[in-house]
Amino acid sequence: MPKWPGLFRNAIGMRWILASAAVVALQLFTMPAVAQDRPLRTSDAEIIAPGVVRAQVGFDFLQDANFPLSGLSGDVFDAGAINVRMGIGKVVEVQFQGIVQEFLSIKQQGASFVPLTLSSANSTHDVGDFSLWTKILLLGETDRRPALAFRFGYEMPNSNQARGIGTNSTNIYAEAIAEKHFGRLAVFGDLGLGILTSPNALYSQNDELLYGFAFRYSVNQQINLLGEVAGRYSPRKINTALVGTESLGQGRFGVQINAGGLVWDLAAIAGLTKNDPRTGFTFGVSKEFKLFDRSKFQ
Repeated sequence: MPKWPGLFRNAIGMRWILASAAVVALQLFTMPAVAQDRPLRTSDAEIIAPGVVRAQVGFDFLQDANFPLSGLSGDVFDAGAINVRMGIGKVVEVQFQGIVQEFLSIKQQGASFVPLTLSSANSTHDVGDFSLWTKILLLGETDRRPALAFRFGYEMPNSNQARGIGTNSTNIYAEAIAEKHFGRLAVFGDLGLGILTSPNALYSQNDELLYGFAFRYSVNQQINLLGEVAGRYSPRKINTALVGTESLGQGRFGVQINAGGLVWDLAAIAGLTKNDPRTGFTFGVSKEFKLFDRSKFQ
């Protein structure tokens, strides 16, 4: 098991980060909640209503994750996994997501492809890479046809590869989304392309298949059951130049609970590749609030 107390002592500013996240959550969560997408990573075809913001924050605990670029492996704690979606039109929304801080309790340290500057011999931490997305609804759902949407995004190089967790690379993503409802059951999936910059070689990239298949079942107005298999697949053999762009994937199964004016979520996680965490879980909270009234601009 990870030595979380020692890790926290080495992470300067951790208390301030958690306190700030709590304050933001309490200030923003002021309106009734509707269907949410946490704790899944597969995107649905839903477009947030114009002028509405869906704010989500989560925390992940992951065991036995591997980081081939740095040669590190161990247990990960993601503090403040943020996902903010805002509707700007009837068929368009924008999304901002990332992790405020990632902590790694190091179990093993192998050969690294980059020089490392670690917090201590047995732990390190770093900010996660943030990304910006735009989603466009192409076709609404009918009795015979699923809803269809298109989503594309840009991942920024916020992390520092010397910390041993992130790759500090710029990546581009694009994916098609389909969603269909069958009574209380919603089934949705993504299929797309990821253009990943290789962090270990100049002028090199790896084009990968993005995939996600998920379901959400409404038990009642307060409880949803949900699950998914999602990740990315590299058709190329990973050599020295492509280290850091390996195939990754996770299976998740969890629940959403609407209580106290918030939507709480909890899910178990299982890794699908050798570099993914072996097991883990995530929990978080979601809420929507009205940012502006679109009718006033018409």
